[in-house]
Amino acid sequence: MQNDLLESLDWEGRAVRCEDCPHPNGRCELMRACVRDRYARRIDRFFQWNPHLANQYLKHPYFEVRACAARYADVFQLPPLLDDPDETVRWSAAQRLPRRYLLRLIRDPHREVRIRVASRLTDGDLAAMMSDPDYYVRLVVARRLPQGLLPLMMGDADPEVRRTVTRRIGTEWLGRMLLDEDAGVRLEVARRLPPHALSRLLDDPDWRVRYEVACRGSKDDLRSLAGDPDDEVRRLAQSRLATKLGGQNIDPQEKDSWE
Repeated sequence: MQNDLLESLDWEGRAVRCEDCPHPNGRCELMRACVRDRYARRIDRFFQWNPHLANQYLKHPYFEVRACAARYADVFQLPPLLDDPDETVRWSAAQRLPRRYLLRLIRDPHREVRIRVASRLTDGDLAAMMSDPDYYVRLVVARRLPQGLLPLMMGDADPEVRRTVTRRIGTEWLGRMLLDEDAGVRLEVARRLPPHALSRLLDDPDWRVRYEVACRGSKDDLRSLAGDPDDEVRRLAQSRLATKLGGQNIDPQEKDSWE
């Protein structure tokens, strides 16, 4: 039984025997480095030891063999693999090819391929992926897109994408996102706005946004928030006001101007 558990099997579940090896003069080791094994790590190690054999396996029926072979094969043999039916093979080939080949994969049917493509493309090439149907692809794009193109993603359907845009976009565009329906987006806006512009968020429905205003807002902002319905916001505003007034009692209704 123990020997059965240690038996090496191929991708179709058949036992692998050294006597049947097509490369008797190659460097290999059963259970460790074998092109006929079903485990990718062992297949990859075979090609590490025998890279000159990789070209022969680019059309092998088992996708793991094709994917591993693509890491070691002659780069000029790789372009046809961009049309391989398996996404692992397509990406294995793409990451070794010049960047222009990545453009062929920006509409790849598999999201993992598109995520990896978005991680490698630069500058204007990324613009073609701003409307990808998968939110995480667009999130990667938003993290890497040139700042000048970020305004084109301000209206993205996913709030996490819009939050990422808000963290990176030019400050001159922040005003456009003040009324975003997602509180997380508005909070990112509040964190980036200069103190004198925070008054536009005094009436925000989310206490976290108002708390950010209380952290950095002007005297007038603090006066408005000294009677805030949220305890944390109110305490912070009153504390900062007390500091500015040198410990005097705070009257939230007072309307006199500050000196």
